[in-house]
Amino acid sequence: MKEFLKNFGPGIIMASSAVGGSHIIASTQAGAYYGYQLALFIIVVNLLKYPFYRFAFDYSTIHNKTLLQGYSEKGNAYLWVFLVFNAFATVVNVAGGTLLSAVLLKMLIPLDLSLQVYSIFILLTYLFILYYKQYKALDSVSKIIMLFLSVVTIIALILAFTQTNMQAKVDFIEPNAFQIAAIPFLIALMGWMPSPMELSVSASIWVVEKNKLNPEYKRRRLIDFNSSYLITIVLALMFMSLGALVQYGQDITPLSGGKFINQFIDMYATSIGEWTRGFITFIAFICLYGTTIVAVDGYSRCNHQSIVLLKDKTAQVFSHKALQYSMLFTTSVAFIVIQFFSSSIGKMIPFAMTASFISAPVFAYLNYSLSKQYEKPTWLTLLALLGLIYLASMVVVYFIFF
Repeated sequence: MKEFLKNFGPGIIMASSAVGGSHIIASTQAGAYYGYQLALFIIVVNLLKYPFYRFAFDYSTIHNKTLLQGYSEKGNAYLWVFLVFNAFATVVNVAGGTLLSAVLLKMLIPLDLSLQVYSIFILLTYLFILYYKQYKALDSVSKIIMLFLSVVTIIALILAFTQTNMQAKVDFIEPNAFQIAAIPFLIALMGWMPSPMELSVSASIWVVEKNKLNPEYKRRRLIDFNSSYLITIVLALMFMSLGALVQYGQDITPLSGGKFINQFIDMYATSIGEWTRGFITFIAFICLYGTTIVAVDGYSRCNHQSIVLLKDKTAQVFSHKALQYSMLFTTSVAFIVIQFFSSSIGKMIPFAMTASFISAPVFAYLNYSLSKQYEKPTWLTLLALLGLIYLASMVVVYFIFF
C-alpha cells in the first residue's frame, strides 16, 4: 500500500482542496435548491475545465518548471494579474475556511472557549503540520483526509437513502435551475467547480516538488491526476445527492458562513436522525480543514514564487525559509481578518467565487498557451478550445445580465 500510494500526490492534494467550497457548500446547495437538475451540469463543467488542470501536470513534468515560471516568460503583467487575484483569494479562502473549521470544531469539542481561540488553534495546526516538512507533510495529510472523507461520505449517503423520510411540502413548486434568476448561483457553482482555476498553478508547484521526491511520478502522473479528478466529480455528485435527499422541497433560507454550517448540520440531523449530528459534523470538519490546509500551502507557495519571479524572472530556486515566512504571513493575515472582520467573511466568499469565475478564462488561456510548447492528444486540444469558448461565453452572459 505504501508503494502504491507513492504514485499519488498532487492530484490527491488538489482533490482535497476542491471538496470544501465547491462540494460541501455549492454542491450541497445545488441539491437542496434544485434536486438532481444540475447533475449533468456539474459533470459537464468539470469536463470542460479538465484540460487546464491537466496542462499544469503535463507542463511542470515535461519542462520541470511551474506555471508561474511559464507566466513570467510571457511577461510580468501576467504575474501581476495572478498575484492580485491570488492575494485576495488567500485572505478570503484561508480566513473563511479556518473560521468554518473553528465553528465545526467547537461543535465537536464544546469547551467553554471563544471561536477566536478555536481559530487560533486551527491556524497553529496548519503551521505545525506544514512548517518544516512542507510538501511531504501536505502529501501525507491529504491522502489521509481523502481516505476518511470518501468513506464517511459514502456512509452518509447510504444513511440518507435508507433513513430519510422527507416529503416535499404540499405547496412546493419545483424551481427551474436554468433561468435568468438562477444565474448568480450557477456562476458561483461554476467558479469553484471543481476548484478555482488558480489552483492549477498551485498544482504545478506540487508536481515539481513531487518529481524531486519520486522520479517515477513523472511517467505515472496521469494515474494520480485522472483518478483524483474523477473522485472530485463523484464527490460533487454525492454531496449534491445528500442535499437533494434531505432538503429538496423544503423551506430553505440562503445562508453562508457559520450560519450555513449550522443549517447544514441541522438539516441532516433533522431528516436522518439526531444521532447523526456528530457524524455529519465530523464530515464537514474534514472537508473544510482539508481544503484550508491545502489553501495555506498552495496560496503561500504561489504568492512567494510570484514575488520572487517579479524580482528575477530567471530564478530557478525558491527558498524553503522564505516559504515558511509566507505561510506565517498567510496565517497571520487570516487571524486578523477573523479577529476583526469575521462578520464580513460570509459576504466575501460569494464574491471570491464570482471573481474566480470571471478570472477563469484568463488563467485557462495562459495554461493552454503554455501547453503549445509540447505535444498533446488532439482530443485534449479540442476539449480545451471548447472549454475556452464555454468559459469566455459564460463571463459574457454574466456581464450582460448582471
